[in-house]
Amino acid sequence: MALAIVQVGVFVKDQVVVEEAARAGAREAAVTTDDQQVTQAALDAAVSLDASRIGVTVDRAGGAGSAATVTVVYHATVPVPLVSWLFPSTIDLSASAVMRQETG
Repeated sequence: MALAIVQVGVFVKDQVVVEEAARAGAREAAVTTDDQQVTQAALDAAVSLDASRIGVTVDRAGGAGSAATVTVVYHATVPVPLVSWLFPSTIDLSASAVMRQETG
């Protein structure tokens, strides 16, 4: 039972990192129109996650003054041994952040 609680704690920590990555991407999207730069900012903010399991999408509603939404999805695995049978093989953690574009 204790290991299952530890695993849930790992998922919660990963969710917080995913949320911060979405915020970092949205901050970058507010000041640049380069979606590759936005994606890189989100990936840089997710330092403790496996970058190959992260997906970043950028959705812009228009030009300056309109919303830019960055969504980060992380396909988390179950790293804690002996409790993998309690969880699916992967769990998708996601977060979105919206900021007003200053350029574009």
